[in-house]
Amino acid sequence: MVVIDDNDPLALDLLEDLIKSGALLKGHFLLRSGLHSRHFLQCALLLQNPLLCSRYASYLAQKLKHLNAQTIVSAAIGGILVGHEVAKELGLRHIYAEKEKQGMCLRRFHLQDSERVVVIEDVITTGGTVKSIMDSVKAMNGEVCAVGCLVDRSGGMIDLGVPCYSLLKLKIETFPPDKLPEDLEKTQPLRP
Repeated sequence: MVVIDDNDPLALDLLEDLIKSGALLKGHFLLRSGLHSRHFLQCALLLQNPLLCSRYASYLAQKLKHLNAQTIVSAAIGGILVGHEVAKELGLRHIYAEKEKQGMCLRRFHLQDSERVVVIEDVITTGGTVKSIMDSVKAMNGEVCAVGCLVDRSGGMIDLGVPCYSLLKLKIETFPPDKLPEDLEKTQPLRP
């Protein structure tokens, strides 16, 4: 089940565009977290349209402009397009973290001491990737002042220790492997 936790017309527009672009997938999915779900958001299918990417990143940037950030850090690969567009809108530098064995790493970039950073993702589900990026920023003595995303799949239930700004809050059911509903037990999960 998909539940919208937001009556903002902009949130409804984004949901409609996610559906129209085929980005809201239905089936049986094994998520990176190890949980299973009947729905998966493949935001790349929305973000392949540069006008939609720019439009929604601009809306997200408006929610973040009061933070006086210096740098936008996004997750490779999913958050790069959104992060770049948000940074462009705010006139900030954009860098990205890459997945390595120990988690997300800012291996190509450096931060100044106390550099104010906003972490940007396309979709946040459990917050694991964002938390790993935040750890990388802190390891470089940067300061994460907020997180921004297009879609918060937790429905606003994740506490990242800093404000989290999203355009759309969705609560999408997830299931641990040992508690799958009957319909999911009968099908092989896809790893999106």
